[in-house]
Amino acid sequence: MARAVDRVYAHIRDGIVDGDYAPGARLGEVEIAELTDTSRTPVREALRQLEMEGLVEVLPHRGARVCSWSSEDLEEIYDLRMTLEAMAAGRAATRIEDKDVDRMAELCQLMEAAASGPERQLDLVAQLNDEFHAIVRSASASTRLVTMLGAVIQLPLVMRTFHRYSADDLVRSCAHHRDLVAALRARDEVWADSVMRAHVRAAKHVLLQALSSDQATRPNASTAKPERQELT
Repeated sequence: MARAVDRVYAHIRDGIVDGDYAPGARLGEVEIAELTDTSRTPVREALRQLEMEGLVEVLPHRGARVCSWSSEDLEEIYDLRMTLEAMAAGRAATRIEDKDVDRMAELCQLMEAAASGPERQLDLVAQLNDEFHAIVRSASASTRLVTMLGAVIQLPLVMRTFHRYSADDLVRSCAHHRDLVAALRARDEVWADSVMRAHVRAAKHVLLQALSSDQATRPNASTAKPERQELT
């Protein structure tokens, strides 16, 4: 039973993060049970777990659907992220090891290469970006801070950020990464804090614009497995 719940949980969560289940999409128990080759009981348990994480909304007599994000939700989430990540960057400036700063510089080069060219490798950029920010969080040497940040950055709204970026947005993001590496090398906690705040604030601005566009053009989602929608 536990293994079946884990399998269904991973299927739904990955679908939400990857965009296969769009915001507002209905999550039918029967359809998901068929897709995951299980019964409806593990599906219900997985949906309850996802509801507690804020990814799914279960409505009485109406079933479950993927949570939609309002502009107010986005502002709150990104303001929290900005405060916490800036704090992590400031703490990291006086604690990070040289080898970790060197790795961050290497990641900058890899991200810039993946983001350039006619076919941008956005999934790779996101993967490298995750490692970049994970180094900062780890170097902050604060378990509580890392835990609180984890609850924010694992939301699909945050994890899919790069798929909303234009070419200019990617250039700006890479420049912020370079500035952060320089601040950490200089062991300047005020500079590191400031760069991270600017970095997250810019991401929030991009997503607010994208969300406004989505709300103006997207019809109400009612299917269990809509076509994947991804802005690049």
